Amino acid sequence: MSHLLHLLIDPLAYPFMVRGLLAAILVGIVCATVGVYIVLRGMAFFGDALAHAILPGVAVGYLISGGTQTVVFWFALITAMLTAIGIGAVSQGASLKEDTAIGIVFAGMFALGIALISTVRGYAVDLAHFLFGNVLGVSNQDLWLTFLFGAVVLVIIILFYKEFMVLSFDPILAATLRIPATFLNYLLLVLIAITIVVSLQTVGVALMLAMLVTPPATAYLLTRRLPAMMMTSAALGAFAGVVGLYLSYYISVASGAAIVLVSTTLFALAALLAPNRGWLLRK
Repeated sequence: MSHLLHLLIDPLAYPFMVRGLLAAILVGIVCATVGVYIVLRGMAFFGDALAHAILPGVAVGYLISGGTQTVVFWFALITAMLTAIGIGAVSQGASLKEDTAIGIVFAGMFALGIALISTVRGYAVDLAHFLFGNVLGVSNQDLWLTFLFGAVVLVIIILFYKEFMVLSFDPILAATLRIPATFLNYLLLVLIAITIVVSLQTVGVALMLAMLVTPPATAYLLTRRLPAMMMTSAALGAFAGVVGLYLSYYISVASGAAIVLVSTTLFALAALLAPNRGWLLRK
């Protein structure tokens, strides 16, 4: 018992580890909560595309500031929000299916990002953190930005909870009730964009989709009531963040990858053992 206590407490002697844990918990909660709507509405491709499409913003912020995290954050945020709105506008204005619009915008933005990054000498090392995450490099300012924008996302979800729920489960009823579907759909796209940017340093672009989709998918196997699904998903996201970071510390693997692997393991267990829905316990 004493040995286990030391395993839990010893890493907390390092300020970077404490900041990393707080960031991982915040990101786990915000990603998993927003991700519930991504899973329910079949928007996984959108989440993945948007995570990659912010690359031009990351590259421009990096080129201007020389790698200053706060500047990169703001450029990535602006790029993500514009891309999210752009995808919605292209899919509606050009009368294309949403996945086609996503593919067009995603490919163009990702190519632009690669072109910009390729102009930076030594970019492979410096920008690797943005692709794969560097939660142990989170500063106090990064933590405050994560908390601030994460709180904004959660507050908006709470305020529009009923409207988002109706739109997700019954669009026809939403139209009957005259719920402003277009506005709320754009709002959800922007919330996903903000969530991706605040999670950028924790898990990186390459692993972003897992944190948006895996905890909500796990929660979906365990419960079908939306409030319970959101709370379960948030708890699973936070748990994966904490356990993944401890594993990263003790076995020296990339923190973002460790967090995602813990989350994937939880999903595999739920897929096998979830009451009535698991492969082994399905009725």
